[in-house]
Amino acid sequence: MARTLYDKLWDDHVVYEEEDGTAVLYIDRHLLHEVTSPQAFEGLQLAQRPLWRNSANLAVSDHNVPTTDRTMGISDPISKLQVDTLDSNCDRLGITQYKMHDLRQGIVHVIGPEQGATLPGMTIVCGDSHTSTHGAFGALAFGITARVKPSLAASLSLSCPLGAGRTSPAKPTSPKAMNPLGRARPLRLL
Repeated sequence: MARTLYDKLWDDHVVYEEEDGTAVLYIDRHLLHEVTSPQAFEGLQLAQRPLWRNSANLAVSDHNVPTTDRTMGISDPISKLQVDTLDSNCDRLGITQYKMHDLRQGIVHVIGPEQGATLPGMTIVCGDSHTSTHGAFGALAFGITARVKPSLAASLSLSCPLGAGRTSPAKPTSPKAMNPLGRARPLRLL
């Protein structure tokens, strides 16, 4: 039986699978930004859990940085706090980060492919709903929003109950074309 690219990537990254279709996937890359990561880093610190595989992570401030003149910095105090917190966490843990004034800084889902962090055949997670766009580069990507902490701490493994099947529908609509999980229930991490 022919297998789709999705099936091949899925099968190559399964660490464990239960009879009901719940599977733990190995995650190759975790993209981080300033909005969903502060809680995750604080949770790791409070639980005294180490970061798993620094080399799997790439961070960039993109949601709260000015899009034009950055010479005045960030005027909104909450936005500034989020960016400063990401900077501090990445510095403390040795995570590669493209800070606000770095020439490589940009939108988290653009810098991945631009900088060679998104590659065909990878599994990718990010605390952002647009993560599935990395599928355009032959990656299997999931937006994990509030589930950043478990991904950073637990071997970057993902649990994904899929229900009846995991292949794409024959005629996908636009959102399903970018996210071949289509009929899947929400993702959850171990």
